[in-house]
Amino acid sequence: MLDRRQFIGVMGAITAPAFALPAFRSTPLPRRDAPPDDVARDEDYWAAVQAAFTVDRSVLNLNNGGVSPAPLPVQEAVRRHLDFCNTMPPPVALWRMLEPQRETVRSALAAHWGCDPEELAITRNASESLQICQLGTDLKAGDEVLTTTQDYPRMLTTFKQRERREGIKLVQVKLPIPAEDNAAIVRLFEAAITPRTRLMLISHMVNITGQIMPVRDLCDMARTRNIPVIVDGAHAFAHLDFKIPDLGCDYYGVSLHKWLFAPHGTGLLYVRRDRVKALWPMMAADEKLDDDIRKFEEIGTHPAAQHLAIAEALAFHQAIGGPRKLARMRLLREKWSAPLRATGKARLHTSMKPEFSAGIATVQLDGIDSGALADQLWTKHHILVTPIKHAEFEGVRVTPSVYTTMPELARFVRVMLGIIEKGLPATP
Repeated sequence: MLDRRQFIGVMGAITAPAFALPAFRSTPLPRRDAPPDDVARDEDYWAAVQAAFTVDRSVLNLNNGGVSPAPLPVQEAVRRHLDFCNTMPPPVALWRMLEPQRETVRSALAAHWGCDPEELAITRNASESLQICQLGTDLKAGDEVLTTTQDYPRMLTTFKQRERREGIKLVQVKLPIPAEDNAAIVRLFEAAITPRTRLMLISHMVNITGQIMPVRDLCDMARTRNIPVIVDGAHAFAHLDFKIPDLGCDYYGVSLHKWLFAPHGTGLLYVRRDRVKALWPMMAADEKLDDDIRKFEEIGTHPAAQHLAIAEALAFHQAIGGPRKLARMRLLREKWSAPLRATGKARLHTSMKPEFSAGIATVQLDGIDSGALADQLWTKHHILVTPIKHAEFEGVRVTPSVYTTMPELARFVRVMLGIIEKGLPATP
């Protein structure tokens, strides 16, 4: 039997998502049938979204692709759950009371992204989700795994460790930069497949350029050859508007603290139902869990506060709406990139065609070292971008978010135009 204090704590945790957007209450919302591109230009609407964040606007974060701040309702939910855990005996609060509520979060995420709750595991980040798949797939010496030279370094390192330890072979294809022919991308992968290919890893959105990959086409091609596909969805999830089953993939891993704005240290793993049993968890689980998606969550004591507050982040995302969010992200990208492109001295390594990109773009300024540019932007102008130094190209990755204001982007453009005109100051 719960006492009154326990009951209030539990009910607060359960009902909180209904109150996820206090900033919207005083702002008229656009009609639900309003075209997303029209809403993307409604600055009054986005001012309400921006007000839900507690960011320090004396600095400009254009590295939201790394990790995003969470809006205030998400922060408050984490605090509320933490307070409850530290008021009650933690074994009671965590294991008996809050842990079962994670099933509500699982079901809500599954409903929104169109899959079975028994296909979703809540993890700590994309790296954990993807490594469960990379390390949990049975491979033997001589087996090949196929990916690209542009996939996330930690995921490449995971396969390279299996190369050193088990004698598998990592095969990497080079993509055009930018790539604007989906059929050509599929042909590149197809040409690299051999009789020893056992697994494919692809990014839904390439982290260093924002390139959107033809995931469905690649998965369809791989399925005809009985090759399972792991999809790194870290930058696409809650950024692009899609349902996971429509991709046709076997595995999908994400960090929720990027574009869903969930608490830091939260992630998600999708495993197609018929693949659960054969995939080994990264931490040992009892045999009775072999066919249970929860075996991938067997990490010991869980951070219940962060996991339950994912519900607040989902409510925030749903209040905005996926198509509106995507349209806004593309508008933000265009607002900063167009003036730079117009100079003729800034080269984008990202396609501007909507089928190939969204809110992320990487730009290179002629004759300017990208590492030095990123350092100058931060130390002198308090603007954070991501320097990209890849074997095939370089630039700075620019990732604004829904809380980024148009005046902030205008400041970034002014600074970049000044650097294009005058160059970087000489180092002493």
